[in-house]
Amino acid sequence: MHIQRINRLQQLAASQTLAAVAVVPGPNMIYFTGLQFHLSERPTVAIFAPGQTPAIVLPALETDKPDRAPIPFRKFTYTDEQGPAAAFGGACAALKLKGASLGVEGRRMRVLETHYFEEFADGIKFEMAEPLIAKLRMKKDETELGCLRQAIAIAERALIETLPFVKEGVSEREVAAELMVRLFRAGSGELPFQPIVASGENGALPHAFVTDRKIRPGDLVTMDWGAAVNGYFSDLTRTFAVGEIAPELRKAYELVKEANEAGRAAASPGKTGQDVDRAARGVIAAAGFGQYFTHRTGHGLGLEGHEEPDMKEGETMPLEPGMTFTVEPGIYIPGKSGARIEDDLVITEAGAETMTTLPREFMRLA
Repeated sequence: MHIQRINRLQQLAASQTLAAVAVVPGPNMIYFTGLQFHLSERPTVAIFAPGQTPAIVLPALETDKPDRAPIPFRKFTYTDEQGPAAAFGGACAALKLKGASLGVEGRRMRVLETHYFEEFADGIKFEMAEPLIAKLRMKKDETELGCLRQAIAIAERALIETLPFVKEGVSEREVAAELMVRLFRAGSGELPFQPIVASGENGALPHAFVTDRKIRPGDLVTMDWGAAVNGYFSDLTRTFAVGEIAPELRKAYELVKEANEAGRAAASPGKTGQDVDRAARGVIAAAGFGQYFTHRTGHGLGLEGHEEPDMKEGETMPLEPGMTFTVEPGIYIPGKSGARIEDDLVITEAGAETMTTLPREFMRLA
C-alpha cells in the first residue's frame, strides 16, 4: 500500500516537473511511510524523488525506525553534537536538488527545514505540494474507511456515556473532561482536537474553548468532539437543550437540522462542495438566519481533522467515490446562543453514505 502511494506521488511529482517532494512528521509522513516521528528541534524530512529510492534525514537516535517501514530508505543521519547540516547536505547532493523545484508542505514545513535546503541546494525553489498530495489522500480505500468507521463508533459511544453528566450546575470544563475520559476508555488514540462544550452564549462561538461556565436551565449546549483510530479522525457535533429554551433558539435548531439534511442529500458523485454548501446554506438563508451561518458547510476528513475537499462556495471539483467529509451547518446568534449538527459522510458509487448514526432530533436532557 505505501509503495503504491509513493509510486503515485513520484509520478505526480514528475508530471509537475518537481525534482522531489519533501514531507515532515505528521499526516503525510504517516500516509506515505507508515512512520510516526515527533516534530521537534531535531528535523526529520522524508524526500521522494521520481526514479530514486526515498531518502530521509533524521537524528541518529531514530536511525532504526525507517527499517520498520515497508519501503527501503536511504538514510542521512546526524547526532546532537554534529547537528543536521551535513545530513541535509548529503541528501541534497545525492538527490541533485541544486536549482531544482521541491514540493513541500506549505502548511506544515518550518523555516528550520527550508533553511537547510536553501543552504545546501543553491537556487532551490519551493512549490506548494498540498494540491498534489490531496489528489492521493482525498479518496479513501476500504482500510482507511474501516478506521474512520471505528473512530466514529468510538466517538458516538463516548458521547452516549457522557450525556447523563450534561445537566444544570455542571461546568463546560467538567463535561469536556468526562467526554475525554470516555473517548479514551472507548479506544480512541490521540484525540484530533480538544472537545468543544459550549453552553448558553458561548454557543454563539463556532470554535469556542471550554470554560468554567456552569450549565443553566434554558441553555443550548453544543458538543463538538472526535476520536482517532490508527491516525484517522472522526468529527461530530450535536446540540442539546437543558430545560425549556426560547422559541427563537428552538427555531434555530430546527433550521440547522433541516440544513444538515439538505446538505447530506445534495452529496453524490459528480456534485461539488459548492452544491452541498448551497443546499445547506439555502435553508438557513431562506428563513432569514443567513447572517448567523458564518462558516463553510463542511471539510474533508481523514488523517487530519480538516483536509480536502471543502464544502464551500467556489469548490467546484466533482465529488468522487471514496471522498470523506463533514456536513455541519450552524446558526450562531451573538450574545444568545448557537446550534450545530455535524455528520461524517463518504461518497459512494450510488450517492453518499452518512457514517454517523446519532439522532439529530431535538433532545432535551433535563
